[in-house]
Amino acid sequence: MTELQNCRCVHRLLAIAWVFALGATAVSRAQNGQEHPFFEILTHRMDVDVDGAPNAYGPPGTRTLDILPDAHYLNRAHGKIVGYLIDEHGRPILQGPKDPFPGYYISQTAFTDIENQNERDPRRYVDARNINYVVRGNVARRRGVQVGDFVSVYSKRTRRSVFAVVGDTGNPTGDEGSLHLMQDLGYPFHDGKNDSVEKPEIVIRFYPNSNPNHQFFFTQAELNEAVTQLGLSRDFFAAARTDR
Repeated sequence: MTELQNCRCVHRLLAIAWVFALGATAVSRAQNGQEHPFFEILTHRMDVDVDGAPNAYGPPGTRTLDILPDAHYLNRAHGKIVGYLIDEHGRPILQGPKDPFPGYYISQTAFTDIENQNERDPRRYVDARNINYVVRGNVARRRGVQVGDFVSVYSKRTRRSVFAVVGDTGNPTGDEGSLHLMQDLGYPFHDGKNDSVEKPEIVIRFYPNSNPNHQFFFTQAELNEAVTQLGLSRDFFAAARTDR
């Protein structure tokens, strides 16, 4: 009789535990962003973007994160300069003595600090050294993604996933990510000169209209906290389900 009672007690406890497990799963799913619409894209490759870093570009002879041709549209030497500011005569605008890298060019990004209206302040732009960001391509643009929206990024090679922001435009493929993003994903990259992921192994999960106030970030910790508070997810357990 005692054994039977113990058995019934165990079954009841298991049933209670199962109910709590279901509840925890439901809460977890809600916190993991299932209430906010998203879509995923598998990139063909992933080039390193250093735009927004104050030492991204500079005069010949300076130690920079990238070469000057990469500052042109689609890395074409005769294309429009999009990686740094130029004046009305097409000459690079230099950082001043109180800027992070005096004498270097002012590298810009599409996502900016709306509270800083000084376009010649390097701090107005997303620093590729410190912030995870992706470049919005045509597919994401057509699906309603805005500059400043949040994303999650996953590497099938390193099996790491991180939060990021849509920080720049200018590449129709969208196959670019900031230097900090690539490092955060576990790639041993140091600059934007030669480093890139040449295989389709990085998945980007876009959350359209997830940052309507264009909240700007100066550290990755601030970005992570904001995305976590929204309940968005970087869980890519089903990352195989991607589309292009």
